[in-house]
Amino acid sequence: MIVGGFIVCLGLLQAGAIEQGWLPLFNGKDLSGWVNVNCAPNTFSVRDGMIVSTGVPTGVMRTERQYENFELELEWRHLAPGGNAGLFVWADPITAPGVPFTRAIEVQILDGRNSDDYTSHGDLFSIHGATFKPDRPHPKGWMRCLPSEWRAKPAGEWNHYHVVCSNGVIKLAVNGKVVSGGSESQPRQGYICLESEGSQCHFRNLRIKELPSTNPKPNEIAPLAEGFKSLYSGIDLNGWKQEAGHKGHWQPKDWILEYDGKSEAPDKHLWSEEEYGDFVLICDWRWTAKGTKRMRPVILPNGEYATDDQGKPKEAEVPDAGDSGIYLRGNSKSQVNICCWPSGSGEVWGYRTDQNLPSAVRAAVTPKLNADKPIGQWNRFVITMKGDRLTVNLNGQTVIGDARLPEVPKRGRIALQHHGDPIQFANIYVKRLD
Repeated sequence: MIVGGFIVCLGLLQAGAIEQGWLPLFNGKDLSGWVNVNCAPNTFSVRDGMIVSTGVPTGVMRTERQYENFELELEWRHLAPGGNAGLFVWADPITAPGVPFTRAIEVQILDGRNSDDYTSHGDLFSIHGATFKPDRPHPKGWMRCLPSEWRAKPAGEWNHYHVVCSNGVIKLAVNGKVVSGGSESQPRQGYICLESEGSQCHFRNLRIKELPSTNPKPNEIAPLAEGFKSLYSGIDLNGWKQEAGHKGHWQPKDWILEYDGKSEAPDKHLWSEEEYGDFVLICDWRWTAKGTKRMRPVILPNGEYATDDQGKPKEAEVPDAGDSGIYLRGNSKSQVNICCWPSGSGEVWGYRTDQNLPSAVRAAVTPKLNADKPIGQWNRFVITMKGDRLTVNLNGQTVIGDARLPEVPKRGRIALQHHGDPIQFANIYVKRLD
């Protein structure tokens, strides 16, 4: 019944017979109903009844609410040859670790780039953890459907997309004809996003018609938005204290914030302008230097340094690319460490090494396990600070769980730490809890 109704719906849509139930997804005047996920304030704007994307930085803007089964129409055009953008469906509310895009099914919006593996004429593919089965096998086995026919118009001309999504099945009509599709999509309920990726793109006449639910299971639904706000615009350091000596060292490089470890400011850390009390912080990071084998101390679960039979400190050889961290509430003591030691990142150095504190406190701020990814790969912290309690999740694993930080300040700024080593940060989001 679902498949039969789906085919009938497509035929009626192409004939232009269905109008009832359509609602604007863009009002033609402002961006009401849309949320800037990780872009600069002016990346997406409205002009002459169009949504205008500058393409800078790379990132997305999403709908305020999720959609499950629907039909969607839009028109788009690139201004320059070779332009890149996209429409995401069934997307997560924030970007996936180590990338500027959400997990989603992408409807490609590309100009003039064609090969045996991809085209500019309506490819459909899964990105960053989403999955689907393309209607036609890809030459290299990718989860990507290449269009059956090339119908897109070149840069400067408007193109029309019909997208129909139902029960994990997606079909794309380009300028009046269905050319791409897929099924078994995971997730099959989520947000709709417009993508910014390096070049100016215009969108207009966005409208949507919701279809009856097919009751997705919880694991088939994207997470709901939780109120996270981006702390990094991708084009500048607005929102951070910009000391003169930071220039050329703390550098915005599109969606990545890069630090060379050589700030010349008196205070070399990069501090947020705003103060935070209780909050959840998401922050991706990776080392940019090549790891060098070094001997580093072994830390026991109780926070003490391990020793050998002669009482000498035990060490283990590890690839080491540097040291950094994230300061919480304006306080260097409440630092969530980023390191290459055998114990892994996430410890709170200032509390673990304070011999005046109870042993239980020092043990609690010692990582329960090493959850770091290999040097050069992206890691994601989810740091929760509530009252004097800290929880640190690293790459999906809890390394510090509800640890008490005695006398930690009630409020303060967040800082990305200078420790003299090069490192990159990205996808920095915060949600206030107070």
